[in-house]
Amino acid sequence: MTAAAPRRRILVAMSGGVDSSVAAALLVEAGHEVIGATMKTFCYGDEEEAASSRTCCGLDGIRDARAVADALGIPHYVFDVEREFTRDVIDDFVSEYGRGRTPNPCVRCNSNTKFRDLMRRGRVLNCDGIASGHYVRLERAGGTVRLLRGADRAKDQSYFLWGLPRELLDRLRFPLGGLAKPEVRARARALGLVTAAKPESQEICFVPTGNYRDFLARRLPTAHSALSPGPVVNARGRVLGRHDGYAGFTVGQRRGFGGGLPEPHYVIEIRPSTREVVIGPRRLLEANGLELEELNWLADPPPPGTLLGVQIRYRAPPLRCRLEAVGSGFARLSFPESARAATPGQSGVLFAGDQLLGGGRIRRVTSADPPIRQSRAASVPAPSPATPEGRPSPSRTGRRASPPG
Repeated sequence: MTAAAPRRRILVAMSGGVDSSVAAALLVEAGHEVIGATMKTFCYGDEEEAASSRTCCGLDGIRDARAVADALGIPHYVFDVEREFTRDVIDDFVSEYGRGRTPNPCVRCNSNTKFRDLMRRGRVLNCDGIASGHYVRLERAGGTVRLLRGADRAKDQSYFLWGLPRELLDRLRFPLGGLAKPEVRARARALGLVTAAKPESQEICFVPTGNYRDFLARRLPTAHSALSPGPVVNARGRVLGRHDGYAGFTVGQRRGFGGGLPEPHYVIEIRPSTREVVIGPRRLLEANGLELEELNWLADPPPPGTLLGVQIRYRAPPLRCRLEAVGSGFARLSFPESARAATPGQSGVLFAGDQLLGGGRIRRVTSADPPIRQSRAASVPAPSPATPEGRPSPSRTGRRASPPG
C-alpha cells in the first residue's frame, strides 16, 4: 500500500483478533474508507459459548472487533451468515468425516463465506473490495493479479486460500502480507488496540470445545458407521484390535490404537465400507503420487509435464511434483521423491516459486508400497473378550480403541 494508491471503500473481515484489527488500521492509515464486518457463523450452545473465546469467530470476537472499530473510528457491522456457513462448511465437515476423510474447514470458509459471501454483502454497501488479515501478498502488474506467499514464512497462510474465486483477486486487499507477526503486534500495541496481546485462535470455530466426536454425533444420523465400532487391521487384513468409530482417526495418526507392536504403527487407510482402520509401519505412508479433485486455478493452468511445488499440510514445506494430467476440476501429480502422509480430504496446494497457482482436495493417494486392498477381517476372528487386552489408550480426540492383541 502506498500513499499514491487511489482511495477505496473497503470492507474488512474483522474476526476480533490482532491480525484483522491491524489490517483495518493500516487501511485507515492509508486513507481508505474502511468498514468493519464480523460474520456470525454459528449459534453456540451453553458449552460452546463458554469455550468460544478460543476460536477466531467466537462471541468474544464480535465484542473485540467492535471495540477496535470504535477505536479506529470506523463503522462496524455483524452479518449473520449461519445459513451459508452451515451449508458450505459445517455440512461438508460432517459429510467428509462420514466418508472416512479428513476435511479442512478453514479452506472451505475462506473459499466461500469469508470472501465470496462477504463480497456479496460488500456490494450492498457500495464497497470496492474486501480485505482480511491473512499473511499473503498480491502482486498487480500488466492487468494481472498474482497471489504470493506472505513475507513472514512462519505465518504464511496461502495454503488456506487456493479455493478463492479467481475473479475476486483484483478486489482483495491483504495489508499484512509484507509484515512479520511481531511487527503486527507492535503496531497493535502502539495503537492501543484491545486485541494487541490476544492469543492465536487454536480450535475449529464451530467446535470450540475441541471435541468434534460429540459434534459429529449430533449431526450424523443415529448409529452412523463413522461413529460405530469396527476392526483395527494390519495391511493384510489381520484383525489387531477394535475401535469405536473411524471418525476418530486420520491418515498418518500414530495414537489411538494401543501398543504392543514391534515398531511404531500409523493409520495407513480408512475403509468406511467395512469400518476398518488400517495401520502399518511408517514406510506404508510413503506415496509416489496423488490425485486432486475440486481443482481451482488462480492462474492459467500449466501444461502436463510441468514441475511444480505442492503443499499437502499447513506449515509443511512444498514437495517437488510433476503435473502428469490436468482436466476440468481434476489433476494427477507424481513425486520424484516420495511424500509422507498425504491425506484424502485435505488440500493439495500448487505453487510456482512463491506464486499460488491453485489447488484441490486430495482424492486418492498412490502409495509407493500399497497395503493389500482385500480385507481379511471377515475371515480372521476378533480377539476374544476373555483375552487379556490391557488398558485402552485414548486417541487424540478422546475416543478409545482397544490395543492390538
